[in-house]
Amino acid sequence: MTPTLRESAARLQPELTALRRALHREPEIGLELPLTQAKVLAALDGLPLEITLGKRLSSVTAVLRGHRPGPVVLLRADLDALPVQEDTGLPYASAVPGAMHACGHDLHTAALVGAARLLAERQAELPGSVVFMFQPGEEGAGGAQLMIEEGVLEAAGEPPVAAYALHVGASQLPFGLVATRPGPVLAGSDTLTVTVRGHGGHGSSPHLALDPVPVACEAVLALQTMVTRRFDVQDPVVLTVGSFHAGTAANVIPDQAVFAATIRSFSPEARERVLAEAPRVARTVAQAHGLTAEAVVEEGYPVTVNHPGETGFAARTARQLLGAERFFELPYPIAGSEDFAVVAEHVPAAYLMVGACPPGTDPTTAAYNHAPQAVFDDAVLGDAATLLAGLALERLTQA
Repeated sequence: MTPTLRESAARLQPELTALRRALHREPEIGLELPLTQAKVLAALDGLPLEITLGKRLSSVTAVLRGHRPGPVVLLRADLDALPVQEDTGLPYASAVPGAMHACGHDLHTAALVGAARLLAERQAELPGSVVFMFQPGEEGAGGAQLMIEEGVLEAAGEPPVAAYALHVGASQLPFGLVATRPGPVLAGSDTLTVTVRGHGGHGSSPHLALDPVPVACEAVLALQTMVTRRFDVQDPVVLTVGSFHAGTAANVIPDQAVFAATIRSFSPEARERVLAEAPRVARTVAQAHGLTAEAVVEEGYPVTVNHPGETGFAARTARQLLGAERFFELPYPIAGSEDFAVVAEHVPAAYLMVGACPPGTDPTTAAYNHAPQAVFDDAVLGDAATLLAGLALERLTQA
């Protein structure tokens, strides 16, 4: 009797755990991940895959061609770590000072390797092709766009009809629970940097200077008012000023004040509006006081928008593979951002969250992703690999 995907994945669990822990010990940041790439290639060695390596980044694109005709489905995992000093005390903790897989990308990588193994075992029954997208540079470096420019969406000879990715959570979701929603699932993320320029002077005589500090403070408050008064509460915007710098001494009025804000939006329309409105507000507040302000927007990742049809399919598949009680529809988007959003702009896609909170830990109080204390349970790897492989297999079968 042919084993189920979950049964096959259970047999892979020890080697997937070993791979994940090896990745965790040697985290790499950004686009150049030679050690990580080598581990992925070694884990894929011997599988019937067409492999292409990135030119501008340490990516791995692997194509599995089924023995039956059909379309193309893409599965994606991110590879990069974060500039975080690990503080977990795990026996396989990061051996690289100042770098840590604090967001679970090591689990994503191991799970996608597992999915490749599961699908390779079923190559004879596979009606179409699967592209495995191992992507560096998710944490702000724009790796997805670079891989698209280098041809990941054409790797199998025709564009994918669907794309899927998952993300583990160290907290919030109970272990093993799969969650997603149709439409916006993750926020767009952009950065606004404002430089208010005035004229310095002595702190005792502000009338002889043009003080940029109170003007910059007023601009911060005006921006907070803008997002609560110009945007619908059903389609909100979050603007948080996380950096504010001005001056060198208590009795010196500086020439300029600089602040930077992260902007999160939950629809393409709101994102477009806030990126136009926020710089205008900062500039006009400065102008009202006779100063000038330079407001620069650095565009990050767009809103991750799940295709309704693919999301419904993914929900049905998760229930079928793992059990109805294992799926939960998110009531609203998550404020984090992801550059899988770029893939989703080109291909109908679904992005899913998977709980990986360790046993005995309360998900509501556990250390969140990106924290130095974030811990993920390796036991989720088998089901994560099952889910990725099952999404590809079922989608191709139903095409």
